[in-house]
Amino acid sequence: MTPRRAFEVFLTAPPGLELALKDEAQAAGFAKPKATPGGVRFRGHWPDVWRANLALRGAGRVLARVARFQAMHLDQLEARTREIGWTDLLRPDVPVTVEATTRKSKIYHQGAAAERVARAIHHVTGAPLEGENPVRIQLRIEDNQCLLSLDTSGAPLHRRGQKPFVGKAPIRETLAALFLRQCGYTGTEPVLDPMCGSGTFLLEAAEIALGRAPGRDRSFAFERFANFDASAWQDLKGGQTDTRTTLHFHGSDRDAGAVAGARSNAATAGLGDLITILHHAVSDLQHPDGPPGLVMVNPPYGTRIGERKQLFGLYGALGKTFAERFTGWRVGLVTTDAGLANATALPFTDPGPPVAHGGLRITLWQTGPLP
Repeated sequence: MTPRRAFEVFLTAPPGLELALKDEAQAAGFAKPKATPGGVRFRGHWPDVWRANLALRGAGRVLARVARFQAMHLDQLEARTREIGWTDLLRPDVPVTVEATTRKSKIYHQGAAAERVARAIHHVTGAPLEGENPVRIQLRIEDNQCLLSLDTSGAPLHRRGQKPFVGKAPIRETLAALFLRQCGYTGTEPVLDPMCGSGTFLLEAAEIALGRAPGRDRSFAFERFANFDASAWQDLKGGQTDTRTTLHFHGSDRDAGAVAGARSNAATAGLGDLITILHHAVSDLQHPDGPPGLVMVNPPYGTRIGERKQLFGLYGALGKTFAERFTGWRVGLVTTDAGLANATALPFTDPGPPVAHGGLRITLWQTGPLP
């Protein structure tokens, strides 16, 4: 990889949400993104890597694919790794770590493969192989084909740096953003969450309406790469300004602690004027003033917080409230259980694909505007 030559960039996504992330990348102007199992790939340059980390709400990580080659044994793997221009990418004072996976290959020992790649990188750059906050390098070997990637993100991208309170069974920010996109949300309508927890759906929706960059308040691994241009990065971040919006976002929860935490999160993110969060049960939910929009809700599943049999009444009450009081609104509901979704008696279209989340498989159910 040379600084001027385009290379492959890979955006990770939970299986099942690749097309939603592709749509986001395309809307953000990245060149010809293609959905592939586990994420989205496109060709770009380092400023594209920086912008993807800064601006994309649905990506879990941004990987820069450094090299591909064939290796049939460990000595060949190490020799080929030494041929890569690591000094253009990595600093000698920043530690590195290598994570390896191997499948259907003559090199089958993952630990030995990672050790050989790490040794080759250390030989070329002098970078230490132990230390705090290392740059992460991924090695994937499949059918004897080796793929080396730099993790340019560092901490996972759902860690926006703006949400100090985390409630029970939270949904990751990246997942929330992709589910909103699957519901057709573009920031031009209000969003209501009657079981808002820490407020993730509301925070993501309000920031989309404002056109804010999700990565504006955090750091990234690429800032410690040898090719990082601090001045260009500051110019990129400095070009971000809020879009004016007259929308308002509404949340509620029966848990007083969640309400207080969600309000605190909204204030921390500078969204306190746009988001109203009330303390009451679903049965007390009222249609807010203003135009219809999107109801987005992630109720308990019965596997973490409440027992499944006890939740049919809750889901039924949700559906009854929406049907009676939210004419013209669309509903997006996330759950693990088709039976619970059907208990709402809402006119759902075909559900989306199951998505892995916290050891569970969750699915998005949607309606059109309610009659």
